[in-house]
Amino acid sequence: MYAVQGNNSIIRMFHVSKWYGKMVALSDVTLNVCQNEFIFVTGPSGAGKSTMIKLLYMGETVSSGSILVDGMNLARISKKQIPMLRRKFGVIFQDFKLIPTKTVFQNVSLVLEVAGFKPKEIYPLVMDVLERVGIEDRSEEFPPVLSGGEKQRVAIARAMVGTPKIVLADEPTGSLDPDSAAHIFQLLRSVHERGATVIIATHDQQMINNHHGRVVRLVKGRMA
Repeated sequence: MYAVQGNNSIIRMFHVSKWYGKMVALSDVTLNVCQNEFIFVTGPSGAGKSTMIKLLYMGETVSSGSILVDGMNLARISKKQIPMLRRKFGVIFQDFKLIPTKTVFQNVSLVLEVAGFKPKEIYPLVMDVLERVGIEDRSEEFPPVLSGGEKQRVAIARAMVGTPKIVLADEPTGSLDPDSAAHIFQLLRSVHERGATVIIATHDQQMINNHHGRVVRLVKGRMA
């Protein structure tokens, strides 16, 4: 089940707008997201889906309005606090963003290294999450030899390994075949079942129709 109401908000957006020069990416968006909610953000290409995702983890900053994440006002946090904010998130990018010169294991373990985990703590955590996404046998391979579906599994493992409160996925199945896409979605659902809030930006209407979750639709940067 996914939460649809209540006062247990983990994300609150108030009249948020974002523009790049004269181009408006988001306009006056207000949204409340509850803990352990499962949300699809949808709309045509250029609607502002990716921009919304970036604003939440401060990959971009708002032009106007405000965002609160787990009690943190993003307009008021210092640069030193940004890493603390980002530890709340696991982010899955459309283009994977894996480091090609590092192995699957190293790509995933980097999250824990940055967070200050000790090597003896890192190994079992990484192998556990690789097993959960079904790619433990590829732990010593490098990203260039992996298929698109395998790369996305690594990206999901990287997002899951720090046990984030919020998982953001930007078009996670956009470049995958239907079977791989279905498997990736089930992995995201398992993250939600473990307690995370999951927000998926997607234009895949079939995925939305086939699965339960609140739908937030953007059209030309505005909530429809």
